[in-house]
Amino acid sequence: MLKKVGILANGGDVSGFNAVIRAIVKTAENHGVECYGIIDGYNGLLNKRFELLSTAADGEALGILPLGGSIIGSSTNANLFNYKVVNEDGSIEYKDLSDIAVQNIKDFGFDCIFTLGGDGTQKSARDLSTKGVNIIGVPKTIDNDVACTEITFGYNTAVSVATEALDRLHTTGATHHRIMVLEVMGRYAGWIALESAIAGGADVALIPEIPYDINKVAEKINNRRKRGKNFSVVVVAEGAKPLGGEITIKGTRHNGSGVDNTKLGGIGEKVAKQLQELTGLEARNTTLGYVQRGGTPTSFDRVLSTKYGTKAMELALDGKFGTLAVIKNGKLDSATLEEVVGKNTKIGAVSGNTEESNLRRVTMDDDLVKTARYIGINLGD
Repeated sequence: MLKKVGILANGGDVSGFNAVIRAIVKTAENHGVECYGIIDGYNGLLNKRFELLSTAADGEALGILPLGGSIIGSSTNANLFNYKVVNEDGSIEYKDLSDIAVQNIKDFGFDCIFTLGGDGTQKSARDLSTKGVNIIGVPKTIDNDVACTEITFGYNTAVSVATEALDRLHTTGATHHRIMVLEVMGRYAGWIALESAIAGGADVALIPEIPYDINKVAEKINNRRKRGKNFSVVVVAEGAKPLGGEITIKGTRHNGSGVDNTKLGGIGEKVAKQLQELTGLEARNTTLGYVQRGGTPTSFDRVLSTKYGTKAMELALDGKFGTLAVIKNGKLDSATLEEVVGKNTKIGAVSGNTEESNLRRVTMDDDLVKTARYIGINLGD
């Protein structure tokens, strides 16, 4: 019987974190279960930073449904199996501290830990579950790339932000006869770029799953000019790459082998420069960046996050641990964390742009790809 559960949010922030937290807390309260927030993601498990959450008049989880961010914080650099430790002399080591986290969970009496996060978070959750920890995952990421589910919370809000940006860039492009390039997030998946391109009426969408030929993109823009359309709007996913080329990397973090340290970015500027040279039209790039992550969640994400939170608590109450709350065929369901990690079974291994990683990427038979092609959006191929 459940008596006490913990909630941790991990990875980059998204709109909808707090809606999930609220749903778990409210459902728990209705079943006599105490909820604690684990502060700053997996770091909180090591530091024993646990705070009681409630929806009472003075409770931390009251009135948080429309709030962006996470009231319990998050962490983007915490892999308990390859944890970055700075020694007194300034030297850095990477250690397996997972046993400390497991012991802290036992000492505090947690019956279940809810992990709100993307593929990396759920990979760590799966690894912890092999040590006997009862875990239920909730799929979070604006990238929409978590395996076994049709949609992650936070994604819809990110697409809405990108779509609004495209609406604004349209008017500037039309006024000044320019090519307007918008670089969006998504890491190694093109969901944000593709869906926002359709919603925002873009002419070109370049995504990681389809290496692009810049000459074919220029040809699309020149054909528009011949028809009297002296501007174009191009959406570029940060992980897009040219045919025969590599992903553009902005930098590298130094958080150890247990997390994806690659910082993507800069492809929008490259594409804008090349298109200006090839077409003779002025081109301007806008990199949307972190505004895709923050702020008030859309009504869709508020509802989806609430559904995910209640489903996660339902799974816990039913004793179905080692699972992820998912959407399958449009309905709430669950998948095992083993299914989520797929072939990436090595304890402590990174999840990201590796052959073993089990990411949900855009496929060529996806309805979004078909729709984009039918309405004339150029995908760079």
